[in-house]
Amino acid sequence: MLTHLHIKDLAVVSSVELELNAGMTTLTGETGAGKSILIDALGLGLGNRADNGMIRTDSDRAEITVVFDTASNPVVQRWLQEHALDVGSECILRRVLIRDGRSRAFINGAPTPLQLLQSLGELLVEIHGQHAHQSLLKRSCQRALLDAYAGHQALIDQTQKQFQEWRRCQETLEQLQSASEDRTAQLELLHYQVNELETLQLSRGELSEIDSEHRRLSHIGKLQETVALALNRLYDSDGSVQEAVAHLSRELEALLPLDSQLTSSQELLASALIQIEEATTELRHYSDTLELDPAHLEQLEKRLEEIHDLARKYRVPPAELPEKLASLKAELNSLEQTAIHLARLEEQLATLRSGYLETAKRLSGSRHKAAKKLAKSITERLRSLNMPQSIFRVVIEPLPEERASRNGLDQIEFLISTNPGQTPQPLSRVASGGELSRISLAIQVATLQCGQIPTLIFDEVDSGIGGSTAEIVGKLLRQLGERRQVLCVTHLPQVAAQGHHHLQISKQSRAKSTHTTVQTLQKESRVQEIARMLGGMEITEQTLAHAQEMLSRAAG
Repeated sequence: MLTHLHIKDLAVVSSVELELNAGMTTLTGETGAGKSILIDALGLGLGNRADNGMIRTDSDRAEITVVFDTASNPVVQRWLQEHALDVGSECILRRVLIRDGRSRAFINGAPTPLQLLQSLGELLVEIHGQHAHQSLLKRSCQRALLDAYAGHQALIDQTQKQFQEWRRCQETLEQLQSASEDRTAQLELLHYQVNELETLQLSRGELSEIDSEHRRLSHIGKLQETVALALNRLYDSDGSVQEAVAHLSRELEALLPLDSQLTSSQELLASALIQIEEATTELRHYSDTLELDPAHLEQLEKRLEEIHDLARKYRVPPAELPEKLASLKAELNSLEQTAIHLARLEEQLATLRSGYLETAKRLSGSRHKAAKKLAKSITERLRSLNMPQSIFRVVIEPLPEERASRNGLDQIEFLISTNPGQTPQPLSRVASGGELSRISLAIQVATLQCGQIPTLIFDEVDSGIGGSTAEIVGKLLRQLGERRQVLCVTHLPQVAAQGHHHLQISKQSRAKSTHTTVQTLQKESRVQEIARMLGGMEITEQTLAHAQEMLSRAAG
């Protein structure tokens, strides 16, 4: 609900503060007093396009602040939470117009793109008037309004879910079909590659073993020569290392009775002698294994050549050939399963399509039933609003399957004929702003139970009417005000008297400046304003009595 509006330095308004309440609030005043400026200012605060020429002549900037109470509006609260802009139950929108720069927008103090402000504004306020954007002109809004009136949200949810599943399955199927266009050639290639790598029979770790054996056989001569030299120096030759160490060990052992401090050195030499003898034994055993095997070496070289050739062919390190084989096998298996998977997907797609079409058909039937009832209700209200020849239609045209959407297979549009013999036309083609305002009012009243936007503004909905019709308009607006907040700019006392609250806009000129002021009217001041609207400049006792009677009847 709109609770506060502050305007500073906009057009003829230097500064205006408005505190607004629930129910129906009427805004009245002389022509040119600035009533429409208030509506324009509110529109700017909700994200309408700005013109720097609207800034007050003696100022460099204009500011509009709009405050809403969102405690009972879960839709708006959820929107604010999704955009990380929630700060409690109050929502503050602010718009700044700068003469030499671009306008700026804020939601709860955070700088915001204008598009985001517009998106939020559409959830908070709906403005009906000949100079304002009206969501009722959008087919999407008309469809949503009809669906809300029909009360078949479960059908809509089911239709949307089935459509998404159908389209998701269709996209998967198309991707697989596209990928399998050259499936035969790809299968042949994969079969060949898998067979080639399987023939190689390279196991994990085998390459390391082959490399090690190949290096040993390739250098067997050097190994034999070095081992023979080591054995000769360690043990076999005169003056070998073993002989020298054994001699020194015996010499030190003979000296131990003379000095026990040589014990450690002698023991180390004795230990070294044992290790030399063990090393000699191991080298003799190793030497016995060093036999040249040209055939085995040739076999190893051929094996390595095969491995490296395939590694270059498949562009992987030789050690990763087993992993490449596993990858190709998985790809081959997946491709072989494609035909089976495609058949299953085609069956699933047919099932999903059939389910969607069935639900969309039931949704369409529910819409047709609600459309007749809604059209009749709106037509009745239009005829009571001094549009006696009006005929309202809710047209539902079936869409071809290729235009199926999450909203079903219906194209919905509101049509109106205001004159006898005139073919019903879309609301957007209604020429008269006053007629369009009354049409919007009739629609709002007819769909009162299902509307979600909490604040409705009607800018001169009484244009071109008077007498009893004006009183009916007023009563309809008051009826709307019982459930939602309604602000109504009016020139008719019959409408103004129906308001739960009354604001008077006046324009005052001093010297070279003009200012617009807003006054909340209570009791006597309100009687005076209604009397002014009834009698013009000359207000008689009879006029005052008539004004008092109108207010009493509205309150009663």
